[in-house]
Amino acid sequence: MSKDLPEIRLIATGGTIAGSAASATAVSGYAVGGVGADTLLAAVPQIGSLARVHAEQPFNIDSKDMTPAHWLKLLARARAALADPTIDALVITHGTDTMEETATWLDLMLVSEKPIVMTGAMRPATALSADGPMNLYDAVRTAVCPDSAGRGVLVCFGEHIYRGLGVRKRHTGHLDAFEGIGGAIGCTRPDIAYFMAPAGRRLPAPRLNLDAALPRVDVLYAAAGNPPDLLHASVANGARGIVLALPGSGGTADAWLDDIAAILKLGIPVLRASRCGEGDVSRGALDERIGTRPAGRLSPASARVALTIALAARDADPAFDLDAFLDAVATGWR
Repeated sequence: MSKDLPEIRLIATGGTIAGSAASATAVSGYAVGGVGADTLLAAVPQIGSLARVHAEQPFNIDSKDMTPAHWLKLLARARAALADPTIDALVITHGTDTMEETATWLDLMLVSEKPIVMTGAMRPATALSADGPMNLYDAVRTAVCPDSAGRGVLVCFGEHIYRGLGVRKRHTGHLDAFEGIGGAIGCTRPDIAYFMAPAGRRLPAPRLNLDAALPRVDVLYAAAGNPPDLLHASVANGARGIVLALPGSGGTADAWLDDIAAILKLGIPVLRASRCGEGDVSRGALDERIGTRPAGRLSPASARVALTIALAARDADPAFDLDAFLDAVATGWR
């Protein structure tokens, strides 16, 4: 017997979309994660005409407090939902501050033809003109759209649709707060529409030991005159990989080169990413000479996630080709 409506699993994790404030005019200083998944759905009864939504809440936190342990828990919940033959698509609500990291994590770790859509909000649920209800409504509309299948993780926000890999938060307060590598891949108004065919997937999801803690990878922001001893401090405190947030197209201060080379000789990968909001960090003479790796167009935060996955995959399987994986991710492939 055919179903009259699609079945959607909603995994709510907190964030501003679940925030509440004492006043309807307050858009700052609010409590994050105070509203549960059922309350989010009750605020948008129109979703009932689109799909039957089954909600769960593994945690309810401000995304600034998101950790790799939360990524592992969310991955397990997402995989279970996607493996359920009665579920047609997955929607995840998440705070905006670290959405780019979680979107990168899930996009690299989930393999499914079913639509997977993340969303959130810039204003708390109690605010006048709160954006969360419409973003959630659009996320469900995107999830039930047949053309959303096979596109990996999508981020639906402010009437735009972005790929999970490469999305980043570009503004601290605007309702249209996100951007993606190459721009949006689709829109939600007036109808769900995509500007390009699905990119396809070149990489299988790396196999990790999901019972083990993920390896520590640090991001070091390179500002004018920062000392290179930051590298050694990270390693001394347990970092197994380093991402450098560098100026311009990944230029590295001469004063850092010997220390970077010393870190690399310890077997600790070092990725060069850019502090700039757009543009590419491509392979250069420094990479060939001492063994650093370019992060391509990934933000430092997303590059950290990719390196974390690569190190964890190599822990699980010493034959895992870390270099090939990072090169493929840096060029924009999932």
